[in-house]
Amino acid sequence: MRGRPFCYAWVMANTRIVENPDQTAIVEWIEDILVSAQKQREATCPITIPGGSTPFPILQALTTKPYGRMVWDRIEIWPNDDRIVPQDHEASNTGKMRALLEPVGAHIAALDENSTPPHFALTWLGMGPDGHTASLFPNTDPQVSEEKSVMRLTPDPLPAHAPFDRITLTLPALLDTDAILLTLGGSDEKRAVLDEAMRGENDLPIARLLKAAEQRNIPVTVFA
Repeated sequence: MRGRPFCYAWVMANTRIVENPDQTAIVEWIEDILVSAQKQREATCPITIPGGSTPFPILQALTTKPYGRMVWDRIEIWPNDDRIVPQDHEASNTGKMRALLEPVGAHIAALDENSTPPHFALTWLGMGPDGHTASLFPNTDPQVSEEKSVMRLTPDPLPAHAPFDRITLTLPALLDTDAILLTLGGSDEKRAVLDEAMRGENDLPIARLLKAAEQRNIPVTVFA
């Protein structure tokens, strides 16, 4: 964990970075934005969330928050991406989301190549040290102009901890949202890549997403 104090910093016109947040700060931010979204929508509130090690403790805290204000049965959750494995496989993001979030009433959408993602109230993303987000790895050359909303692909190299083909939302689907949340889990390595992306010093998938979000005036919050 970096030694810098908790603070806010403005980096791009539509981007806010929150330095050294604790889990409570992230949980409260997510609850605030989803409660607000539910008030503005009469129907289900769709969001897309990442897999990996960072989000699940946050989601667990959100589901068990005392006096929580969210109406879970009005939340529709789409994975950013998933590994091409059965849902009962330990590597399945969808399976883990179902196990954690269906008991509180949330609806989980499984990705397939015929899926039609909605306009999201929130796109919550993670990022790898190589600048990938969702399963849009550098070798896949993701484009903001991609016609498909969902795509099957193969990372190269395959991550050693999850050597599987993937299915993922594309950049246009991830950007079809009211707001973007990016959680880095306190990684200095990831933060350095993000800073380069925001300065226009790399063309990694996360840089392409942030540039398009800036052009579309989509607010981005980064918990670093």
